[in-house]
Amino acid sequence: MSNALTAAAAGFGTGLSLIVAIGAQNAFVLRQGIRRDAVFAVVGICALSDAVLIALGVGGVGALVAAWPGALTAVGWIGGVFLLGYGALAARRVFRPAGALRADGARAAGSRRRAVLTCLALTWLNPHVYLDTVFLLGSVAADRGALRWTFGLGAALASLAWFAALGFGGRFLGRFLAGTGAWRVLDGLVAATMIALGISLIAGS
Repeated sequence: MSNALTAAAAGFGTGLSLIVAIGAQNAFVLRQGIRRDAVFAVVGICALSDAVLIALGVGGVGALVAAWPGALTAVGWIGGVFLLGYGALAARRVFRPAGALRADGARAAGSRRRAVLTCLALTWLNPHVYLDTVFLLGSVAADRGALRWTFGLGAALASLAWFAALGFGGRFLGRFLAGTGAWRVLDGLVAATMIALGISLIAGS
């Protein structure tokens, strides 16, 4: 039992260290949390997607994916273009902040479907997600032998805990972002993050 707990704790720590970083997905989840817009769906998609990718990595799919390096290149280009487009929209909101929250924290205009599709794109069109979860976590889990799935479970729980904290915790920041100026700053940071990551993805593809 102690070995299993150790493996799960190691997976939790490793998974947390990989996802707690400024990135397109985290920035989107935080913004949705602050806006209180489709938070449950967004958090669920991110956590479930990570769980699937971690399972693939623990199952040894990383070696299979490595046989098609062109696939990651294509994902990098598509994801980079998508991030540039999303960053441009965020930059547009800086100058036209019509979608900011009202002071009562009510959800701004925007569809749940759009949030879900954007979340799916930010998650699955980022080649770094595959490198971190499928390749890196998969290789670390392989060293755990029979306990590799316990390690993977710990990593999946770390992902769930992080995205839940980011999404649902972001709601408490809404009271500090009631003004248009604050939302302009937030959208400016989101735009800078998305555009920088989009350029890096295209340059690295």
